[in-house]
Amino acid sequence: MAFASLFTLLDDITTVLDDVALMTKMAAKKTAGVVGDDLALNANQVTGVSAERELPIIWAVAKGSFINKVILVPAALLLSVFLPAAITPLLMIGGAYLCFEGVEKLLHKLLHRRETTANGHATDEIVDEKAKITGAIRTDFILSAEIIIIALGVVGTSYGLLTQSLVLATIGIGMTVLVYGLVAVIVKLDDFGIYLINRGRGAVFGRGIIAFMPWFMRALSIIGTLAMFLVGGGLIAHNFAPLHHFLEAKQWLDGATGNLANLIVGIITGAAVCAVVLPLIKIFGKKH
Repeated sequence: MAFASLFTLLDDITTVLDDVALMTKMAAKKTAGVVGDDLALNANQVTGVSAERELPIIWAVAKGSFINKVILVPAALLLSVFLPAAITPLLMIGGAYLCFEGVEKLLHKLLHRRETTANGHATDEIVDEKAKITGAIRTDFILSAEIIIIALGVVGTSYGLLTQSLVLATIGIGMTVLVYGLVAVIVKLDDFGIYLINRGRGAVFGRGIIAFMPWFMRALSIIGTLAMFLVGGGLIAHNFAPLHHFLEAKQWLDGATGNLANLIVGIITGAAVCAVVLPLIKIFGKKH
């Protein structure tokens, strides 16, 4: 009797693990696009940082990303059970924030003039580093939320809470390791190029990497900013019903036209949010 119970338990565990593996694979496919944007955005966060600070910054953001997942996975499960109607508005708010960040980044590049502080350049670097980490973790929170919600949508309500939890945890941990592992590799490719040059063998390849990396990082910076608009605009376009129906009627939801529509929606949304938020920041900033 005891053996029968044990075999039944093992069979149940095997079934759950099979379901988890299947659902995780499906969820990974569905979230691949967002993960690609996440990769571009996070690689963009370390542009302009001194070489010795790249990995510490990536590690700090990765830890923040894990904390985000610890918050988001149970929150998503609770919302799906008790308040499913709140998921869409929250995603739209997150999308609007991403668009705002994108426009603010463009404005910063176009208009910002660096001010020297009494403490000198080193203080600016510390402030910038902290700002980069905080901003990256905030952005990761929104992208992670979208990944978790998409994964939850794939699993659906046909599976139990245990399967849902395991799938979301696997997706969350796996995507975090993948994204930040790749970011770490990307930002250290120039060091690999230097290693090849110093070694002698592969020096030509090493010099090629060194020459290529500045262009590659600039491209990632542009792609990362575009990703903010694409992801943020996509969250607005797909979840704001009137706009979604309009784009659907025009057949502008998928493919290149869909991406263009998301980009336009993202830029317009970001500009609108900036028009409201930035003056408020200035007003309340002066009061303090």
